[in-house]
Amino acid sequence: MAVAVKKSRLYGGLSAEERRTERRARLIEAAIKVYGEVGYRNATVKTVCAAAELTERYFYESFANSEVLLIAAYIDVTERLHAEMMAAGDAARGAARTASVLTLYFTRLQENPQPARVFLLEMHGIGAAVDAVQMDAMNRMSSVLLPRAADGADAKFAAKAPMSLAEIGAMGAVISIAQRWVAQDYQQPIGEVIATAAQFCRVALSESESSRKIRA
Repeated sequence: MAVAVKKSRLYGGLSAEERRTERRARLIEAAIKVYGEVGYRNATVKTVCAAAELTERYFYESFANSEVLLIAAYIDVTERLHAEMMAAGDAARGAARTASVLTLYFTRLQENPQPARVFLLEMHGIGAAVDAVQMDAMNRMSSVLLPRAADGADAKFAAKAPMSLAEIGAMGAVISIAQRWVAQDYQQPIGEVIATAAQFCRVALSESESSRKIRA
């Protein structure tokens, strides 16, 4: 007996699921633009939908509320940045690795002022879920800037242990430097910003190396 298979209807060559995915991506892109222009707290669902050229019905198709959209937009931006930072790190070794990763990071902040302003300056005090994704992003950024590997293992694949106090301090310093730089509209030369951030990373890397030698 033949079994009938229900197929999704295609519109413009896209299935229903593909259209939902496309609408979700448009809302995320619109949110980054709108939040960067007026601030997350001043933006409304209606404003984001207008920028995406979609009705509010499609907003709630993908997001329960504005905070969920903010988190989705933050993850989208930080994952792309993380991938680029990984590539920059893989292309360099030793002291040049830290400089290469930081150069990529601060260059992208300067090239993309809207998402930089939103995700560095406006993410605080919104809620526990937002705090959690920020902490996860900081941990992933630490794994690129301050890699730690087991003996004989490649840093890219080594298990990442919880951050040490030195690493937490270094990451806090890098992010604070970035926040001030963005808030002041990139007034300080990027080379000076990178050099200052690199100093904190070198201290953390030195502390980690000393700890490994003591444990050995």
